[in-house]
Amino acid sequence: MRTRRASTTGSRTVAIIVAVWLLIGLAAAAQRSYLSGSDATCAKVGTTLVTIVAGPLNYVGANPKIDCTAPQPSR
Repeated sequence: MRTRRASTTGSRTVAIIVAVWLLIGLAAAAQRSYLSGSDATCAKVGTTLVTIVAGPLNYVGANPKIDCTAPQPSR
């Protein structure tokens, strides 16, 4: 029984750390105004998601940017 309890406590701790990490990333994206506006381009969505995943690294100088180009339709 001790093993199960320790495992559950460890899993809960990891889940809380991940949730806090992502909330900090969401705050960083909001401060950079990535969540405002209606132009949802590939680059903007990618940059927003990477900023959220990078979380606290944004506050120590990380400034992730995504550059993507979608294929153009043939003429």
